Amino acid sequence: MATNPGLFTEWPWKKLGSFKYVLLAPWVAHGWYEVATKGWREVDLGYIAILPSLLLRMLHNQAWITISRLQNARGRRQIVRRGIEFDQVDRERNWDDQIILSGILLYLGALYLPGGQHLPLWRTDGAVLIALLHAGPVEFLYYWFHRALHHYFLYTRYHSHHHSSIVTEPITSVIHPFAELVAYELLFSIPLIACALTGTASIIAFEMYLIYIDFMNNMGHCNFELVPSWLFTWFPPLKYLMYTPSFHSLHHTQFRTNYSLFMPFYDYIYNTMDKSSDTLYENSLKNNEEEEAVDVVHLTHLTTLHSIYHMRPGFAEFASRPYVSRWYMRMMWPLSWLSMVLTWTYGSSFTVERNVMKKIRMQSWAIPRYSFHYGLDWEKEAINDLIEKAVCEADKNGAKVVSLGLLNQAHTLNKSGEQYLLKYPKLGARIVDGTSLAAAVVVNSIPQGTDQVILAGNVSKVARAVAQALCKKNIKVMMTNKQDYHLLKPEIPETVADNLSFSKTGTAKVWLIGDGLDSAEQFKAQKGTLFIPYSQFPPKMVRKDSCSYSTTPAMAVPKTLQNVHSCENWLPRRVMSAWRITGILHALEGWNEHECGDKVLDMDKVWSAAIMHGFCPVAQG
Repeated sequence: MATNPGLFTEWPWKKLGSFKYVLLAPWVAHGWYEVATKGWREVDLGYIAILPSLLLRMLHNQAWITISRLQNARGRRQIVRRGIEFDQVDRERNWDDQIILSGILLYLGALYLPGGQHLPLWRTDGAVLIALLHAGPVEFLYYWFHRALHHYFLYTRYHSHHHSSIVTEPITSVIHPFAELVAYELLFSIPLIACALTGTASIIAFEMYLIYIDFMNNMGHCNFELVPSWLFTWFPPLKYLMYTPSFHSLHHTQFRTNYSLFMPFYDYIYNTMDKSSDTLYENSLKNNEEEEAVDVVHLTHLTTLHSIYHMRPGFAEFASRPYVSRWYMRMMWPLSWLSMVLTWTYGSSFTVERNVMKKIRMQSWAIPRYSFHYGLDWEKEAINDLIEKAVCEADKNGAKVVSLGLLNQAHTLNKSGEQYLLKYPKLGARIVDGTSLAAAVVVNSIPQGTDQVILAGNVSKVARAVAQALCKKNIKVMMTNKQDYHLLKPEIPETVADNLSFSKTGTAKVWLIGDGLDSAEQFKAQKGTLFIPYSQFPPKMVRKDSCSYSTTPAMAVPKTLQNVHSCENWLPRRVMSAWRITGILHALEGWNEHECGDKVLDMDKVWSAAIMHGFCPVAQG
């Protein structure tokens, strides 16, 4: 929102939410009616082509979002080395409003503008006219309109909304108040209207112009430099005809320079070009090894088939919210399966997120496999090779800690990471499975005054650590599985072994639950029971009565942890899994111990370190 919102700031269809696309329905339906009644030979192809054009533009913009987020996560050629937060993601959530608006204007033009009907596929004279009118009137008028928008009156009422984003993403380019974007649409329509009125319009020329606008807009806001220097060496005048991402980035950091649309020559003419433009461009092209260095690498993986859309490089809106299965995502199953095949054939991990906390640089790398792959015996060797390759690459890059998230630390897969340590005894990076903090989070989630709990589900390394800690606190731990009870009993110190018992009919109001717990066993708990997961994954079934559920072991992160604008799987905003946080604590505290295999660090020490650095328990829901 602008500092002091002016007239027509809000989008008129804002209250429609996701149903705003129905605004295009009448024209889409009319187009298909025309096809059904007249046939493809008689129908106006330009009118029919508008919908595919809008869809293509949405895919084009999404591709830029994905590429930009992947590139900025790696830190290479990054221009502004600062993070963004959830407020910017929320502010830029309506980036598709601009496409809806342009779609409405295109449909109106195709119906009522003289010369806008039954366009040929291509006309060279029309394409030349569009290019000339864009380089002339459009660029000139935009330059002065943009300068006017930086006048205090218009800036505070309109343009300040766009400049709220200092660190830009591709979609920042179209985040404007309604009135301002209408003005842009009218400005960009000058070449199209001129072509229609002169009888030189064509379908392909119109589409190329719209794609050109989207391409340059996205490129200018992508926050990494991708224009090679050899282009300007080969054709020096190009610097006046095409801006670079670093050129426009200066406009967002300095505000009073580099006003041009896509062609910087008006900034040269009117002496408004930032003097540091060339220097920033050259510096951004350099790969600074120190800036690309990483201290902590967290290895995660894809979960469900649709989880790829919820990762940071996926759909920004989905990534900014806890993962939930949406019914309409099932309609995208062909794309989901295609993405699974592509990730499966990809030969190494890929960077999905980059964070900073107290000069500690962190990255999250995703192993290109889904959760179900980890249950396939014939995939385990390949998965281990991928994890091993990632660990070695992180160590080569100077990482101090590699934390294993989700199933990357499964005991049946690699003995909780110990397998890599045995293979590479001189490994410089510490391998951390995060058991100590995960167990500490579970123990500290149990309400004060609780004297007994029920432990149900598969007995994992975390479950063992939790049971031992609770027994030492003289809290009775009852297990509902006799086989698991006999498996765990020998691991409890003799002095407190009586605190662990087997019972099929426990009455405790606190249940500690893990993987393998079926719904029937959950319903054995009394109403009002508090379920606290100790597993990596949340329970598949949640009771709808008065019972409450904690999140999987996690903590809220402090404000000093920057560039957090996506949710970690199903966790709330600015909440990270305990397994991931443990790796961060290792680097912050400078611990030199591995936590893998059967080894568990001192839970109290790790918990105290987490609290000291500002991590907080998550409120129970």
